[in-house]
Amino acid sequence: MTAPGNQPRPRVVVVGLGPAGADFVPASTLEAIAACEHRYVRTLVHPSAHLVADARSFDPLYERSERFDEVYSGIVDTLVEAAQTHGEVLYAVPGSPLVLERSVAMLRRDERVTTVLHPAMSFLDLVWARLGIDPVEAGVRLVDGHRFAVEAAGERGPLLVAHTHANWVLSDMKLAVDDGPQDDEVVILQQLGTADERIVSTTWSDLDRTVDADHLTSVYIPRLSAPVGGEYVRFHELTRTLRERCPWDREQTHTSLARYVVEEAYEVADALAAVGDDPDTVTPDADDALMSELGDLLYQVELHATIAEQQGRFTMADVCRTVHDKLVRRHPHVFGPDAGERTAEELSASWEEVKASERDLGASPFEGIPRSMPALAYAAKVLKRAERASLPLPSVDDLPLVDLVTADLAASDLTVDELGRTLLAIVAAARSAGQDAEAALRTVVDEYRQRVDAT
Repeated sequence: MTAPGNQPRPRVVVVGLGPAGADFVPASTLEAIAACEHRYVRTLVHPSAHLVADARSFDPLYERSERFDEVYSGIVDTLVEAAQTHGEVLYAVPGSPLVLERSVAMLRRDERVTTVLHPAMSFLDLVWARLGIDPVEAGVRLVDGHRFAVEAAGERGPLLVAHTHANWVLSDMKLAVDDGPQDDEVVILQQLGTADERIVSTTWSDLDRTVDADHLTSVYIPRLSAPVGGEYVRFHELTRTLRERCPWDREQTHTSLARYVVEEAYEVADALAAVGDDPDTVTPDADDALMSELGDLLYQVELHATIAEQQGRFTMADVCRTVHDKLVRRHPHVFGPDAGERTAEELSASWEEVKASERDLGASPFEGIPRSMPALAYAAKVLKRAERASLPLPSVDDLPLVDLVTADLAASDLTVDELGRTLLAIVAAARSAGQDAEAALRTVVDEYRQRVDAT
């Protein structure tokens, strides 16, 4: 190919450094490296990178970029500019330049340069040898770990997943599979062809907890009992993208987002009330509103999990696993050895027993009751827990009731209307006095809680 004006296009000579050490790099590749004066290597984090002497690495570009797309575009632009300056440059990549090398694929499409490829051995050859399978006969599909949810959508295996260089990638893969095939077998392959080679069989549930993933890690999935589900992970990826690229999302913290969790929960409650309990009377508009509000609440959960993931604390997969295991523990009548039919009263008692066993010994009887609940709900929850623990309850007779209401609050025949009017009158009196009824009730309940805890 020639550029306009019959001038030869500048060339980018691309070589692969094989799957591991120098033993896997042929003489023809070494000759191509020696023939180019200006050399670039995608990353120095590879056992054969030292073969490309005096090369410029793109590792700093990885470190300062927020997205891989930025890295690949930056690599291409740098190589094209260098080729236009020098006429020819060398670009060395791990493995084979034709296997999962997006920067090479972009170079081949770029009309500003001519790309010359030198074939190389891929990590795939070592994978098939270690697994002892014929990938064509077995019908193995190769997918990118960063795009697992999209590329493996609807698949059940066998799959070989590359670019699984970090445990968060493994966590995202787990999230992509509907219904959590916890016991499905997976094989993790690390450092193939090196002295530190490891091949570990594990289960899907332990995929992100078995090894410390690195740049020479891949995962073989013989079969999934549940197909890969793309919708949730597509949403999960969107949350991460917004966190990285949207100025508002990027600045949020757990504290700044706390009020939105509460607001979205209230909006879900309103949508649930509009839907009601009779499926025959639910309108499409009500369902649409409920779906929208549930999505808004889910986004808050995703945001908090993404913040934690970015700080290296936990991931959304950890959140899902934690609530899964908690629900299994709290439903021994479903998952336990004595599973069977029980009454609602028996289930309620069992539920409270399991919850109590999860709390630390010696902890407050009010452990786990959030102080940020609405004051009335908070008061009711504290009193219920106190009653269950046979703790002394505050007496209505001891409270300095004001003479604004005529209803006897201690009467057993107090109606809902009378109770509501009484509460409304108290709130009105508080407003007239310049007081916050919500804050006042919360303060008194906190004081009661502290007195009990101190005894």
